[in-house]
Amino acid sequence: MKILLTAFEPFGGDTVNPAQEAVALVQNEIAGAQIIKIDVPVVFGKAIETVRSAMEKEQPDAVLCIGQAGGRIGLTPERVAINIDDGRIPDNEGNQPIDRPIFADGAPAYFSTLPVKAMVAEIKAAGLPASLSNTAGTYVCNHLMYGVLYHIAKTWPTMRGGFMHVPFLHDQVLNRPNTPSLSKADIVAGIEAALKAIVEHETDSALVMGETH
Repeated sequence: MKILLTAFEPFGGDTVNPAQEAVALVQNEIAGAQIIKIDVPVVFGKAIETVRSAMEKEQPDAVLCIGQAGGRIGLTPERVAINIDDGRIPDNEGNQPIDRPIFADGAPAYFSTLPVKAMVAEIKAAGLPASLSNTAGTYVCNHLMYGVLYHIAKTWPTMRGGFMHVPFLHDQVLNRPNTPSLSKADIVAGIEAALKAIVEHETDSALVMGETH
């Protein structure tokens, strides 16, 4: 089995991105699966094209994209991506699309085809905070997740794909009082636990992880 693991570069004024820092340290083999890692620019359009090219080259069984969600307490696999770009801030090349569809011929939304609930359970079993997220935002993270699932739906229907957010690193919150963070080692361990769940679960676990609001 081969899994493509992607990580975003720093953005929004930060000099590091916990996704990039942690993914670089993830083992190259998890539960018998080969892990292929790539960095991704925080740029609308280019992010999707970078990962699509790697999907075409590597033909992985699954794609897991990792991004930063500053302010979240734990690691959060994403359930769904929506067909909208609505940039709260410019990307790393100054683009800031507002209310623009990602693909005109795409579905309104695509659901992750990874075992997101099993991923949450595996991360928690490793002693780390995790929860299922029902929004990937409307910035480049959602943009990339949607693009990956769009190309899977159009071109590689047997491939699985999805996205997971990770919290700030401790160093990133020195001047952000009362903001949650995790150590780099914990984020690495959480990503590796999520990858293990992807290898071991072809379909997701039926676990209670719904939200009332």
